[in-house]
Amino acid sequence: MLGTFMQVLDQTIANVALPYMQGSLAASRDQITWVLTSYIIASAIMTAPVGWLASRFGRRNLFIVSLAGFTLTSMACGAAQSLEQMIVFRLAQGIFGAALSPLSQATMLDAYPIEKRGQIMALWGMVVMVAPILGPTLGGFLTDNYGWRWVFYVNVPVGIIATTGVAIFLKQEKQEDIHGFDFAGFLFLSLALGGLQLVLDRGTSQDWFDSMEVTIEAIVAGLGVYLFLVHYWTARRTFIPHGLFKDRNYVSALTLTFFVGVLMLATSALLPPYLQTLEGYSVFETGMLLAPRGIATMLTMFVVGRLAMKMDIRVMMGTGAIILLWSMWEMKSWTPDVSDSVLAATLFAQGVGMGLIFIPSNIMAFGTLPAPLRTDGSALINLTRNVGSAIGVSVSSTVLAQQFQSMHASLATHVTPFNRALSQNAASMMWNPQLPFGLTFLDGIIARNAQVVAYSDAFLLMFYLSIPALIVIFLMRRPQTALVSAPVEMEAVEI
Repeated sequence: MLGTFMQVLDQTIANVALPYMQGSLAASRDQITWVLTSYIIASAIMTAPVGWLASRFGRRNLFIVSLAGFTLTSMACGAAQSLEQMIVFRLAQGIFGAALSPLSQATMLDAYPIEKRGQIMALWGMVVMVAPILGPTLGGFLTDNYGWRWVFYVNVPVGIIATTGVAIFLKQEKQEDIHGFDFAGFLFLSLALGGLQLVLDRGTSQDWFDSMEVTIEAIVAGLGVYLFLVHYWTARRTFIPHGLFKDRNYVSALTLTFFVGVLMLATSALLPPYLQTLEGYSVFETGMLLAPRGIATMLTMFVVGRLAMKMDIRVMMGTGAIILLWSMWEMKSWTPDVSDSVLAATLFAQGVGMGLIFIPSNIMAFGTLPAPLRTDGSALINLTRNVGSAIGVSVSSTVLAQQFQSMHASLATHVTPFNRALSQNAASMMWNPQLPFGLTFLDGIIARNAQVVAYSDAFLLMFYLSIPALIVIFLMRRPQTALVSAPVEMEAVEI
């Protein structure tokens, strides 16, 4: 769990430190974003072959190397003296960190009997859900008080403890007979993921397909997807087993995980700037207002972990999807006048909804999946969640920027010398566009109102993206976990 916490935390902890890194590393605004992009691309690409690597070198060995490598590269990132060094170290950090979450989940599923998996999945899920929420708050605190380098140094003691723990307590499993690595499939998938991530990261700043760079990246991504699909369905052996897609519940859970990834990181990216820019909260106050969502997620997961083996988990997921839909619908009506209590209550409900979906979907995914496919299945689920998160952040950011520009232009059409409301009395003279200070003040008012509408449209988009999550739940079959665990408990009573 510590390894997973570090890996997921590093997806968001560096965000608030980027302006400080930009000055220290002498980078432009576009260049400094590669600190985030390089980590995400490397992590996404290297998540796919985790199953093969674990089978080839042993899960314990891969776990130790990944933890040690992630810890060392975190230290190197903190000590970087140039942008080039930082990008190289972040790439390495993403490569080593890619295996941590899949290995953690697969090891946990193998270590505990089926009747205890609900509680264990709840504990593990708390880390995955809370870490990205905690990231910006922790990153802001460390940057303000100790400097941006501590955003990376904070991983070192955690990494040492995690590596030592795995080396001492995790036993080496029996080595499997493994076939050769599917280099062609890995190359095609890498092209697809790398191209897609570049399109999503660079699209907003480069005006999407009006830019030749983004067009080329999109072509590379599309070609990679086509070649990978053709190779996957025609090759005799691939590094992603065909058996994964024969399990209906796993495929449904995979789809649900994608939408959860979209919503989880997109809302996490939208809320901090909304609260700081429009509501006027400080970084610390923003973190405190976001805390109810994380607390609700943890509490819900704790309860869900105990109930998952005793009731139809599809009911829990459906309830969670409905609560999530309500929270998004409520957020679309927010204005700068919304009270702290309404903010906290809505975010608390959103955390409950995510908690009701996340753990049951993982139980559903692995409830009927054969044990030999768990590591590959866990890797693919983590990859799908990461891709969904990247798409969610990019789409929400694009909608926010476009709606802001559109609404700003629409409101600005009313600012003319012929608008008598802007020049009739002393108060309105402050908004007189014919005066320099009046034009500046008026532009600020227009921009603020345009932002309010733009955020409302972005939250409404998140509402529409929540609807497929509810539909997918109806495609799932009830897992047999509760039925399997019941006889075990009865036999124990009889004895």
